[in-house]
Amino acid sequence: MNRRTLIRALTLVPLSDWLARAGAAAAPATLKFGELYGRVTVRGVEYSDRIKALTGQSIQMTGYMAPPLKPKLDFFVLTREPMSTCPFCTTAADWPADIVLVIMPPGRELEPTTRGLNVTGRLEIGVKRDAETGFVSLVRLYASTVSNKA
Repeated sequence: MNRRTLIRALTLVPLSDWLARAGAAAAPATLKFGELYGRVTVRGVEYSDRIKALTGQSIQMTGYMAPPLKPKLDFFVLTREPMSTCPFCTTAADWPADIVLVIMPPGRELEPTTRGLNVTGRLEIGVKRDAETGFVSLVRLYASTVSNKA
């Protein structure tokens, strides 16, 4: 294809289509809590095909911050529904299985909130124990942005 043919082809595609395609490519996929796991077996939960396909990619999730353990947060737990009780502060905690550990970017901290949050970041799955806190997680989101839910 020579330059004239390329320019002619480009003028046939409306600008709005180009902008829509560019925006669609840049927007992260959305992952819902109901899409984390496929099924529950005697060995535990199995990841869904959707979460396996999105692993390593930038995704967006919406949820609520579980009651935190400290006033400034470099990580927090994202839950489907708001929680009023700190699961680490009770003996009969009903800790939901579908939680996501959100790790803030190095040097960034967040204040606790009860508002809904939109979190965008790189998705990682698999059992992992944090060396510093001992916190074990199955699903992690390495946040690039955290904003209040509209």
